[in-house]
Amino acid sequence: MYLADSRATPTTAGPGARPGRPVRAAVPGTVLVLGTVSLITDVSSEMVTAVLPLYLVTELGLSPLGFGLLDGVYNGVSALVRLVGGRISDRGGGGGHKVVAVVGYGLSALCKPLLLLVHTLPLIGAVLAVDRTGKGLRTAPRDAMISLAGEPAVRGRAFGVHRAMDTAGALLGPLVAFLVLRAAAGGYDAVFTVSGCVAALGVAVLLLFVPARIRPPAPDTTEAADRLPSPARDPLPSPVHGPLPSPAHGPASPAPPRDPASARPRAPASAPPLRPMLRLPALRRLTGCAVLLGLTTVSDSFLYLTLQRRLGLSEAWFPLLPLGTAAAFLLLAVPLGAVADRWGRRRLFLLGHLALLGAYGVLLAPFAASPVPTGLVLVLHGGFYAATDGVLAAATADAVPDAWRGSGLAVVQTGQAAARFGCSLAFGAAWTAWGDRWALALAAAGLALAAALSARLLRAAPGTDASVPPADVTPTPSESAP
Repeated sequence: MYLADSRATPTTAGPGARPGRPVRAAVPGTVLVLGTVSLITDVSSEMVTAVLPLYLVTELGLSPLGFGLLDGVYNGVSALVRLVGGRISDRGGGGGHKVVAVVGYGLSALCKPLLLLVHTLPLIGAVLAVDRTGKGLRTAPRDAMISLAGEPAVRGRAFGVHRAMDTAGALLGPLVAFLVLRAAAGGYDAVFTVSGCVAALGVAVLLLFVPARIRPPAPDTTEAADRLPSPARDPLPSPVHGPLPSPAHGPASPAPPRDPASARPRAPASAPPLRPMLRLPALRRLTGCAVLLGLTTVSDSFLYLTLQRRLGLSEAWFPLLPLGTAAAFLLLAVPLGAVADRWGRRRLFLLGHLALLGAYGVLLAPFAASPVPTGLVLVLHGGFYAATDGVLAAATADAVPDAWRGSGLAVVQTGQAAARFGCSLAFGAAWTAWGDRWALALAAAGLALAAALSARLLRAAPGTDASVPPADVTPTPSESAP
């Protein structure tokens, strides 16, 4: 794990870095605290997620179509509110990021004990909808705080560290659920109780240790000083600073060079209108790709249910399946985040979906109950998340101005979550009509087509568009000055 310190070490410049400038390789403390919050919260959430599919299908007798509907609600509600959370958090120049995040984490924490009181499908669906409302509200503000806390050139690494800590919680959650199921007499009720207590701890850490407002790092003054003109390096008249003054008038102080970051568009303090923000070409392309690929991304719950049926696992062992995905995600998130900074975030995002396609292929292949194919599926599944989750957020952060960060992230995340909602409904219906194998085969064919279309769409935009202001944003006088 990377430690937060103030040392500056020269690294290869990534997207958004200025040539010749040393980049701080350390991950800021704010990112580590947010990672801790996510770790604790994911322990709570994954305890429930690990047992929920089996609880609904075996205890309540839910059909695959009914589970698909509930799983769609579980993911779709967050899609409806992510844009709201991102836009509200951007008001006042981003000062609302922490407030909206606290509300989101708090709502999810309140829902865990409510699962003890509901035992019918409509009520369980309502509780899960409120829980996903909290998830949707907090995601974009949290990612905005991560992107604002560190250097743009190591943004992928910062998201990788955060996702690694988040995944450590996802790794521990199913393990805790497994131990509680085996040790406690209450079974599922005991899991829901412990989950609620852990979620409350995560909200407390967020309230106490995350600053109220996070500002981007100040520009490096060393580079600016090195660029000041001097008689030894710049003895000729400069077209920017004018002719050198004569000794009779005394030496003149050269005008300080403008920092390139000041040329970025300055968004208003209120939340930006959606239409001007969607004029940013890179944001449109990323949103389109997230929607295309999300339409063919089968939910984790369906993937684990498919594995469980192939292997004939008992209910007590089912919560351990997410551990394989989480372990692969944990090991790969940080190194793949660094790879994205050097090699290209969009390219790695697409390759991650090819890993998911490989997992579909292994599931479709005829194999006996063996740990080798099962382990391969879980490793590919974890690699998919490591190459896409934080990488997409980092790529989106490159495409929008700082003050619009929450709204821009929410646009992409809303499109992706809405598409996955549709995929859950369609996959559940296909499973009910034709069985799990045919449903998965259709999803694999769709994913291959979506990946090809996304590669073509992103190939037209090799750079980032954050430096291109929408037509509705006018530069400030300081930006238009020569």
